[in-house]
Amino acid sequence: MYTSGTTGRPKGAVLSHLNLVVNTFNLLIAERIGSGDDHVWLSGLPLFHIAGLSGILPYLVLGGTSVIVPSGDFHPGATLDRLAGERITACFFVPTQWQAICAEQSRTPRELSLRIISWGASPAVLEAIAEVFPTAANYNAFGQTEMSPVTCLLLGEDAIRKLGSVGRPIVDVEARIVDDEMRDVPVGQVGEIVYRGPTTFLGYWDRHKANEEAFAGGWFHSGDLCRMDEEGFIYVVDRKKDIIISGGENIYCSEVEVVIDRHPKVSQVAVVGLPHEKWVETPAASSWPPTPRTRRPRTRSSPSAVSTWRRSRNRPPYGWSTSCRATPVARCSRRSCATR
Repeated sequence: MYTSGTTGRPKGAVLSHLNLVVNTFNLLIAERIGSGDDHVWLSGLPLFHIAGLSGILPYLVLGGTSVIVPSGDFHPGATLDRLAGERITACFFVPTQWQAICAEQSRTPRELSLRIISWGASPAVLEAIAEVFPTAANYNAFGQTEMSPVTCLLLGEDAIRKLGSVGRPIVDVEARIVDDEMRDVPVGQVGEIVYRGPTTFLGYWDRHKANEEAFAGGWFHSGDLCRMDEEGFIYVVDRKKDIIISGGENIYCSEVEVVIDRHPKVSQVAVVGLPHEKWVETPAASSWPPTPRTRRPRTRSSPSAVSTWRRSRNRPPYGWSTSCRATPVARCSRRSCATR
């Protein structure tokens, strides 16, 4: 299965039957999916995405039903009608989709059968999900294609007190946070998270050099920079290759994005590093146009308005544009920002 290619051209990650079987049973355990054939699953992601594919498998194992919708066929109203009409009990959507679904359900409530809600990445949508669907258990799944894909899970009961965390490693996944010399970093410090276990992929198709780098030291190097707290909860800081070094200081794109995304006039944002005469690199932000489907009413943002917001939160200066392109799974693409 080809990865999204955040570090260049997409690479083919070779996944074995065993990889997917173990991941399937990991999800059954971690998400506490009970036995029985009354489960009905729907994924808001296309089957070329690992989360779209792997999400179906637990329900096939249980003898349940999986509802597959055409790729690109997302509209919050139609989605809610489908959730109600098909009596969906479990589903997965990305945060931008959940924002639109929550807004639509608040305006025009449907009678739903949801028992399990899954989402990934941004914690910004958590409060809206909890408010609109209070009786459904919600899980924030974190991982990557190379790990088949889930590595960490944040349970609903931990979501508020551990806001921003991706949870703890799930069963059958060994995880460490290490420095460049493969030494474990102290609790609270940032390092790269590395994995091993039966869900680790076999390697990249016909990419021998990439495989040597990925499996250096006997562990799979995820490329994600993380920190772990004293209870073992993991927080993703950024992608290792997405650090901006400005004036000798490390700036993590995702931390700047979190601050900007809180502005009521920003729908989605991506931050990248651009060359700078004095500082070597400087952050640049690019946003998606606002949409009426989001939960909060938003209007078009401006560089001056967001810059004022950023300064009030002690963030460094940056450039601004509104030319961010979406990835196939509805995320603002850093790669498109960096090349435009």
